[in-house]
Amino acid sequence: MIAHAPSGLAGSSNSTNAAPQPAPNGQQASHYVPSLDSLNRHPLPQWYGDAKLGIFVHWGLYSVPGWAPLVHPEHDFTSQDYITQNPYAEWYLNTMRLEGSPTQAYHREPYGADYNYYNFAPTFNREIQKWNPDSWAEIFRSAGAKYVVLTTKHHDGFTLWPSSVPTPTLPLDRQHATRDLVGELSAAVRKAGLRMGLYYSGGYDWQAYGKYVDAHYRELIERYHPTILWNDIDYPKSGHPLEIMAEYYNSVPDGVIDDRFGVKHSDFKSPEYETLQKISPTKWEECRGLGRSFGYNRAEGEAETIAPDELIYLLVDIVSKNGNLLLDVGPEADGTIPAVQMKRLQALGTWLQQNGEAIYGTHPWKGADGETSEGIHVRFTQKDPALYATLLRQPKTPTITL
Repeated sequence: MIAHAPSGLAGSSNSTNAAPQPAPNGQQASHYVPSLDSLNRHPLPQWYGDAKLGIFVHWGLYSVPGWAPLVHPEHDFTSQDYITQNPYAEWYLNTMRLEGSPTQAYHREPYGADYNYYNFAPTFNREIQKWNPDSWAEIFRSAGAKYVVLTTKHHDGFTLWPSSVPTPTLPLDRQHATRDLVGELSAAVRKAGLRMGLYYSGGYDWQAYGKYVDAHYRELIERYHPTILWNDIDYPKSGHPLEIMAEYYNSVPDGVIDDRFGVKHSDFKSPEYETLQKISPTKWEECRGLGRSFGYNRAEGEAETIAPDELIYLLVDIVSKNGNLLLDVGPEADGTIPAVQMKRLQALGTWLQQNGEAIYGTHPWKGADGETSEGIHVRFTQKDPALYATLLRQPKTPTITL
């Protein structure tokens, strides 16, 4: 069992050996302009550095079929074999179109070869009527998360809010959810004391897509005031990401932006299913699913889902190296979080209730890792004046020698 010395190892921290710390909360609003020089002066808000754990939610039309082959994520998108065998259920639309892919074979069995992906919209909109956003917010809070990031639009173009910016490539009744899922979850999450972030897929599409993406981002910022903007798949070359970033910071001074906008500005790096070997001098956030997919995959079970102890180890390791963990859940179309995922969230929350002192609000020590005389691996964090040593398995004796 993973444990940590409950009161830490007494001792004063050495700030000269620590990684750079974030700026304090409540910084006064500055006026940002759309230039890298201006944007790069944005300080990392303390709340984000202190939070350590966020919940990612991938939910959309792909949650209706909810299937992908059980392949380990390798992220080699230059490999045709990997794209054909894509383990991400949220890529269902793309993978079902690839001749000979397992997803195409799966799709044809219950739905037929000619069944259009966007015909899942009526089913999704019917199922989401059962969803309770307050229940999600409480689940995420109990898991120990301090913020939530929801997919507002994934690569299929379907939006989880009633956008006033139409999608010219889709029928009007196939463009967005009939409930304002973004607005409802934002309200529930904030009521639970957590912060709300919004994911958006900025991937390429038709020629005028840049104006469309700009308009969507402005709409999301003005309506929902997210404290995280989480872009994916770059930004259209005809768009204006620096303008969007400046407008965002001017509207939400303590907001943060990820590194997937395709420009040389971000508040944090976002490796996917990948941890770092050493302490990073800059803030980073690992995003990954509890299983091999971000979106709901009905084929995943215990064997494909990270074990509770491994999940706790992962969080401890990331935090010791100046990172946050953005842990994804993939709900079913009706908002049900699968039992195998709930088990992990509950285990993580229970551990953090007892050991969160060594996680929240900490920063890295002069070294991330060590080993006890018993050979137990240790991860270090500090929060003045305490130094914490988190053991990655239960020691045999009550006395620990490092």
